[in-house]
Amino acid sequence: MHGPVGEVAERDPAVLVGLISDQRTEHSVPHSVCCRALGVSEAWFYKWRRRPAEPTKREVRRAKLEERIVHFFTASGQTYGSPRITLDLWAEGWQVSVNTVAEVEVMADLGLQGRKPPRRRRSTDPAG
Repeated sequence: MHGPVGEVAERDPAVLVGLISDQRTEHSVPHSVCCRALGVSEAWFYKWRRRPAEPTKREVRRAKLEERIVHFFTASGQTYGSPRITLDLWAEGWQVSVNTVAEVEVMADLGLQGRKPPRRRRSTDPAG
């Protein structure tokens, strides 16, 4: 979704769902017409309309996981990458993959990137 409607939908989908629902209630405009006019799919509308108000279990777990990742990242002096942070999470009892911690999910979304150790310089002097 692009433009102002897309921005609203990404920030707070409930607002857009409320707008579409209100159009039907107050002005008898079908959901399909509102969705088409706003550039969202009907499937998106019905998905968000059915969605519970409180966060899902996955969202709650994700928030806790992000908190722990940030903790380990800052505790390491911002040097640990996803493999080391994953090991720390496993030690705490989390069941999570390296990919989930790394680029696919959390660290990339938070903009966290571990520092690579400096490369060793090779001597230009021949040994001997």
